[in-house]
Amino acid sequence: MSNHTIVMEFFLMEFSNSRELQMLHAFLFLLIYLETLTGNLLIILVVTLDQGLHTPMYFFLKNLSFLDACLISITLPKFILNSLSHRSTISLPGCVLQVLLVTHLSGSELFLLTAMSYDRYVAICHPLHYEVLMNKDFCLQMAAASWVSGSVFGVLYSAGTFSLSFCGSRKLAHFFCDAPSLLKISCSKTHIVIHATVVLGVLYALLCVGCISFSYISIFNIVLKMPSLQGRSKAFSTCVPHLIVVATFFMTAVIAYLKPIPDYPDLLDFVVSVFYCVAPPSLNPIIYSLRNKEIKVALSNILWKLNLYWFNGKINRVIL
Repeated sequence: MSNHTIVMEFFLMEFSNSRELQMLHAFLFLLIYLETLTGNLLIILVVTLDQGLHTPMYFFLKNLSFLDACLISITLPKFILNSLSHRSTISLPGCVLQVLLVTHLSGSELFLLTAMSYDRYVAICHPLHYEVLMNKDFCLQMAAASWVSGSVFGVLYSAGTFSLSFCGSRKLAHFFCDAPSLLKISCSKTHIVIHATVVLGVLYALLCVGCISFSYISIFNIVLKMPSLQGRSKAFSTCVPHLIVVATFFMTAVIAYLKPIPDYPDLLDFVVSVFYCVAPPSLNPIIYSLRNKEIKVALSNILWKLNLYWFNGKINRVIL
């Protein structure tokens, strides 16, 4: 008879066994979560309300902010609730959902970052054809393709991961469920579906990296030949935020997934896992708001209109 048992829950990595420290970092991560959620929702709101930002670049930025808000909402709230309740467990359905959605959203974000680099390539290298190439239908198709590609990898990874057998330890070396940590505790000897999916994922990532690299090599060749310093500065100002976001995304992913999964995770392992999950969604709104003059102007206009509306409403109430 098999001695494998049906796993109904897993144990996630904890920051500390101290109740006081758990409360402290729960409060800290709650602040980070609220800042991230507010920043990304603010970008979505500003781009939606300001007619001047209804362009392909900001359409993709709005989609990126939505993906980031969803991505951090899948992992961090559960971690915060576990810290506040002094628990470290996650149910099997919850674990499946985390693997599915994290992989889906990460794959979608990678495709979207590639689409954003193509948008900059067309805008700078082929400005006369920009409106024709980057029309509304094409942008919607690119956004839809990002969701489809992400969902394919999400389904493959989650199906491959949870088709494995789990026996013995159920403690994950991560503060949320991900495929590498689950493979570490699996007692299945063959991982054919997972290995095939990993190969597809690597090829997908390399294709996206190749497209992004080609776009920016072409962009830099054109920009460096511009006679006007103002023109070069304007071109770089639209590209630098995206380059920083791409670098952050790949850097955190490489650090998290090329690092071997430890048998006994320590504080450094916890910090690396948190950095991978939290850094891109929380930094993206800051990068785009600080480096983007149009976003700051649009936000100022919206706040001015809201203040004017509130002031006029107060005057009307006084007159009445």
